Amino acid sequence: MLISDKMNQAMNGQIGSELGASNQYLQLASYFASEDLPELEAFFFRQSDEERAHAMKFVHYILDAGGKVRVPALEAAPQDVDSAEGAVQMALDWEKTVTEQINTLQELAIEEGDHAAQGFLNWFSTEQIEEVSSMGELLHTMQRAGDQLLLVEDYLSRRGDPHG
Repeated sequence: MLISDKMNQAMNGQIGSELGASNQYLQLASYFASEDLPELEAFFFRQSDEERAHAMKFVHYILDAGGKVRVPALEAAPQDVDSAEGAVQMALDWEKTVTEQINTLQELAIEEGDHAAQGFLNWFSTEQIEEVSSMGELLHTMQRAGDQLLLVEDYLSRRGDPHG
């Protein structure tokens, strides 16, 4: 086995966090769909898919390292979104939380001298810079647009998918 029990347990927890983020983004996409904002809807559906893909990276890493996958129970995504700006702020806050979680996993990998886990987690550290930056940019764009959400829609349609 190439993964310690402690790292295995911590990564299983991260699977739950990534799946929870996927569910949160699914909820936000649904909010934007109900508000007839198709670009924001599509953006958050893509984010949901991306977070699920992140969870799967952890699943495959654990399996490849000889560990045991234990998907934790997930907390329900927040159901009440009060505004478009509030939705994006929620997403930014979540990405900052995930960044802290990845940093904690990195610290554990360093503490354990687990070079394979450090290499694996480096990708996530870089990805989190992109995620926080992208959500921060979207939030600032939304704040500048005020109640003119069609300007945000236009911005997203012109920007395209920064992950693609």
